Amino acid sequence: MTFEYEKVLETIAATAAQHAADVDRGRFPTQTLRAMGDAGLLGLISATEVGGKGLGLPAAAQVVGRIARECASTAMVVCMHYCATAVIEANGPVEVRKAIAAGNHLTTLAFSEVGSRSAFWVPVGTATIDGANVKLTGRKSMATSATNADSYVWSSKPTAGGELSTLWLVPRTTPGMRTSTTPFDGLGLRGNDSAPITAEDAMVPQSARLGEDGAGFGIMMGVVLPWFNVLTTAVSAGLMDTAVARTAAHAGGAKFEHASSSLAELPTIRAFIARMQIKTDFTKLLLADTLAAIVANRPDTMLRVLESKAAAGEAAAEVTDLAMRVCGGAAYRKDVGVERVFRDSRAALVMSPTTDILYDFIGKAVCGLPLF
Repeated sequence: MTFEYEKVLETIAATAAQHAADVDRGRFPTQTLRAMGDAGLLGLISATEVGGKGLGLPAAAQVVGRIARECASTAMVVCMHYCATAVIEANGPVEVRKAIAAGNHLTTLAFSEVGSRSAFWVPVGTATIDGANVKLTGRKSMATSATNADSYVWSSKPTAGGELSTLWLVPRTTPGMRTSTTPFDGLGLRGNDSAPITAEDAMVPQSARLGEDGAGFGIMMGVVLPWFNVLTTAVSAGLMDTAVARTAAHAGGAKFEHASSSLAELPTIRAFIARMQIKTDFTKLLLADTLAAIVANRPDTMLRVLESKAAAGEAAAEVTDLAMRVCGGAAYRKDVGVERVFRDSRAALVMSPTTDILYDFIGKAVCGLPLF
């Protein structure tokens, strides 16, 4: 029997909305994640043979996008959990897969490093064989759910050397793994527990390797990139939906008392909102076509994967800019509800692969050049 996740998704979204203000002040969305675990949504993409729901990227995108309409921080935590779960499902141990499927294990990606910056596929950190174990040394510049995840999908240089990478499943409590104690207080996505993580001779068994030594790059490009780009596109689309709805509500409710008319009665205001709606619909259509390309394994799949995040990040920034413009001085008040989506929307532009890197990749793809 197919898991009808839509029946529980609205309840989860309501929970996310209830806690969104606290999450925006920096509190990790524990209550919403616990509700998702209980409802089977943390195990949404886990295989049925390990107790999961056996659904794929389209369902994950719908879940993440719906939650993003209420709380983008929570949506990004779930996005990273699904991305890491996709890697673990293909390469990880059955006991961890079962724990994720049961909703008892939160995981995340730990790729980005100061030394390679936005080129997340080129880790600087090392992995050195030490008997039956491997010693991990390196520093991740920022990872979502850093102090709350149960495990990290961690990247390093291959143990055999070379320019590619190897992935490891690393429990957060592994001796030698240290996260920053400074709470994240950024412009947006304040509740997703983003923090640097340092591995200081952290020892894991060789069996913690995810895939073959040196196969990390292939997993990143073949698994992580499609999942991450699609799900961050869904987050942007969710934020845009909220920006349009709240801007339209404000425009309809804000009155010029001397003229007995509302903001929405001004043609310029309606034109701004129309632009917001069109950008939102374009983004959702591109997201749907990207998912269709992935499911059908179309020849243009990689192009769509690259385009989706780049286009959505730019569109979300534009739509939320317009939301602030239309709502004017009132937009700076939290009760209007657009300043948070404005702040949260900016993250997509700089999360690796950044929009500028994606434009370079897209240009290479269109010109028939190799991406790397």
